[in-house]
Amino acid sequence: MPQPRDPRGGSGSDPEPEYTLYRSRPGFLSRLGGGEKRIDDIQRQRDPRRGGGRPRITPGRVVLALAGLLAGWLLLSLLMFLVSAQIQRGKVSDATEAALDDGGNIVLSANTILVLGSDARPKGSGEAGANTVGEPSRSDTIMLLRVGGGKSARLSIPRDTIVDIPGAGRNKINAAYAIGGPQLTIRTVKRFLGIDVNHIMEVDFSNFPEFVDSLGGIDFTPTECVRASVDGGYRNGGTVIRLRRGRTKHLDGKRVLALARIRKNDCRPNENDPDRARRQQQILSAIKGRVTSFHTFFRLPWVSWTAPKAIRTDMGGVTLMGLFTDLALAGTPDTRVLQPSGIETLPDGGVGLQMSDREIRSERRTFLKG
Repeated sequence: MPQPRDPRGGSGSDPEPEYTLYRSRPGFLSRLGGGEKRIDDIQRQRDPRRGGGRPRITPGRVVLALAGLLAGWLLLSLLMFLVSAQIQRGKVSDATEAALDDGGNIVLSANTILVLGSDARPKGSGEAGANTVGEPSRSDTIMLLRVGGGKSARLSIPRDTIVDIPGAGRNKINAAYAIGGPQLTIRTVKRFLGIDVNHIMEVDFSNFPEFVDSLGGIDFTPTECVRASVDGGYRNGGTVIRLRRGRTKHLDGKRVLALARIRKNDCRPNENDPDRARRQQQILSAIKGRVTSFHTFFRLPWVSWTAPKAIRTDMGGVTLMGLFTDLALAGTPDTRVLQPSGIETLPDGGVGLQMSDREIRSERRTFLKG
């Protein structure tokens, strides 16, 4: 049977006819938006493998992003520390630096650092008998650190220890600071113990509370009951410390400074200078524990800026960073305290602690051995 003819001239068995696809011109809104998007462009956006679209979030990219943030955070903290330390270094006098001995690189070789805390109080302090900043004052705290070259030791000298002060005769060791400042204290300690002193650190009490607060305060667990009114008590703008033995309490910067300054502990009326020195060492250990805690990482730039401001030292930023790194890695050695062999009365009637030559030699040997 004959096949019907296609009106277009083909037979029913001919191939499918070809069709022409016409695209409409871009509409008005499309032209305003910069033209028509082609279908392949849309597909390329949907499939990143075709060269377009948003990058996929992968574990590797997340790790790289976090590493970048971490590096930036640490770099910011380092820069703030170095700038702050350089500012503080300029506050140390040439005479003080001249009294020091060269100890070499603080990381590779052993160095002795003299740490001083004077009894000078900021203006407005209500604590009786304390001089204000800028007036002659005695050193409340005298401690030696042995760091670097694998050494780690601490030695505290009671402030009432009787010594020969160069050019001033026999007196309590803390009087050297009032007579000739840190430079005379350096010379006095060197003569008394027979050792070199390579660096000095003076605690700046006006900035110390800010540093502690930058850490978020510290947790302090007293080994003995502590109860005292400091800087005139609350009525005079000071504070009152009440701590129970063995009970941990969180302290802010102002209360930590008050605790370190306590002269008379109402809980223990017979508390002596070595007892007070041991409490100060507990405070330093608590601060160190806070500095190296994970909690401090989120406060690191603030801590880095305030830490150098809490001290005056001849060490620049790089050396100071080496010191703090060494202290963090070396652990927390016990602080040894010179033990008096008796009491000595001074010509002016004052009474101080007498140290035997045997005690001095023994503690010097232990300290240098580290």
